[in-house]
Amino acid sequence: MSNGEDIYGNIMELAKKRGIFWGSFDIYGGLAGFYDFGPVGVLLKRNLINLWLKTFVYSNDLVVEIETPMINPRIVFKASGHEESFMDPVVECLKCGRVYRADHLVKEAAGIDVEGLSPEEIHSVILRNSIKCPECGGDLGKPFYTLLLFKTEIGPYKGEIGYLRPENAQGMFINFANILRVARNRLPLGIAQVGKVARNEISPRQGLLRLREFTIMELEFFFDPEEVEEASRYINSIADVKVRVLTSEARLRGVEEPVEYTIRELVEKQIVKTPWLAYWIGLGEVFARRLGIPHEKIRFIEKLPHERAHYSQQTFDQEVYTEKYGWIEIAGYAYRTTYDLSRHIQYSKADLTFFKHYEKPVERIVPKAYPDPGKIKDLYGGEMGRIMERLAQKTPEEIYRELAEKGYVEVEGLKIPSEAFIVKQEREKIHGEKIIPHVVEPSFGVERLLYIVLEYSYTVRDGKTVLKLPVYLAPYHVAVFPLVTGKKQEHVRIVEIARNIYRRLIARGFRVIYDDDGSIGRRYARVDEIGIPYAVTVDYQTLEDDTVTVRDRDSTLQERVKIDELEKYLLMKYGFQPDLLTP
Repeated sequence: MSNGEDIYGNIMELAKKRGIFWGSFDIYGGLAGFYDFGPVGVLLKRNLINLWLKTFVYSNDLVVEIETPMINPRIVFKASGHEESFMDPVVECLKCGRVYRADHLVKEAAGIDVEGLSPEEIHSVILRNSIKCPECGGDLGKPFYTLLLFKTEIGPYKGEIGYLRPENAQGMFINFANILRVARNRLPLGIAQVGKVARNEISPRQGLLRLREFTIMELEFFFDPEEVEEASRYINSIADVKVRVLTSEARLRGVEEPVEYTIRELVEKQIVKTPWLAYWIGLGEVFARRLGIPHEKIRFIEKLPHERAHYSQQTFDQEVYTEKYGWIEIAGYAYRTTYDLSRHIQYSKADLTFFKHYEKPVERIVPKAYPDPGKIKDLYGGEMGRIMERLAQKTPEEIYRELAEKGYVEVEGLKIPSEAFIVKQEREKIHGEKIIPHVVEPSFGVERLLYIVLEYSYTVRDGKTVLKLPVYLAPYHVAVFPLVTGKKQEHVRIVEIARNIYRRLIARGFRVIYDDDGSIGRRYARVDEIGIPYAVTVDYQTLEDDTVTVRDRDSTLQERVKIDELEKYLLMKYGFQPDLLTP
């Protein structure tokens, strides 16, 4: 292809033509940021998700998968910080009224990265570079922040305010205690979720790369930062995987080219703040290569402090090079520390801690506070009994901590002062302690990954499109064709055999497409366009010796195979198992 525009345009045309994806609501003029997936696209998307699950979830004994609602009550995103922080800068054209995401507009117009700058700082860049509206050439107003959460009401008649989730993460944090119990109270523990999310993007463009509703594959990995031996054991399995990394320190020095490290070196050189971040980055590299993306087209960029999300102590973006858009993000790896669990503990008062058992009990002086009945009676008289009953629901340690933090203990709206308690220092044998686990999060967007897979598999041979998809991503494992159709006895027999092969392969777990429409050349072209790796044709020779032709998508070479040996041949030839295919 001559350039990125050609590839992008051809992929978008192919996607609509062959039932992969197209813009939603097209009979009503369409709506930016929404796409529908057709029969082929649904299969591609599902295979991509299955590969992610196999790489990140099923390949180890650390991670379980859950599913939580897309609509959340407002309190969830108050606790998470999204309601106050999940915003993007917007700028409006003063002439035509068109609205743009300010940092993206500056990047496209002047090549300047202003991500993380304040609206005032972005406005200065706009003025200094004389950036105008790309639609009409008009002047731009002052940038301002807008909330990206989709707001809704839960229940009719002025119901409770809710939001559509912008990420899967909060459902996993809220369920930490439930999953910890199911997982027999062990750390480390990963919780994965694949599901739809919604973000009210300002000006979604770029096809599948920026959507208002899309699918995220996300994993929250909970661990004790003091326990590093377990991390080493898992890292050893991918220690020699190489990744191309551009650190924040290098970026600040003006370096633009990433440096190649092994996963072991990321840990030993302390490029990552926790070894677990290196582990998931390593799996991300493995996953991207399994999608058919070459190593030299993958890089990891460490975010600068002002670029990181409000919850992150360290973040790396995994980027892939595309012909049309250059480097684009396919995943983020965030070290969220204790931020999310701490916030949900604060807002919900739920216990989202982990009890860490000591190998041997240790003796400690433990401060405790006990209610003084006499003082409480003096202060509250007849209410003493009710107050003592409520205070009995708190442990002496909890009462002491509340006194230390607030100077009082709150009971049903009453603020019981410190003089109503007796503080003691007691020597105890401690068998463990409650900790708030740290969290590392890998997060992938499915739709943009699917576009990238299509771009890297898109080829043209003799003027015809061929999607050279990895076999485990192909929408169908094999196509079955009768060479001819008709009413002649031999034609009927050819169709009957082809139908029988189709049914046998399906019964064995293969995804199979049957096609008897048009010339055999046209049928080969159709299956090449959707990336089917293998095509079986029943022809006249089949009637003589029970063999069929088997055509390879990439080489176009054909072999004759006995029908009885066809299933074994498919498995041996491509080295895959039906259903949950493994690369």
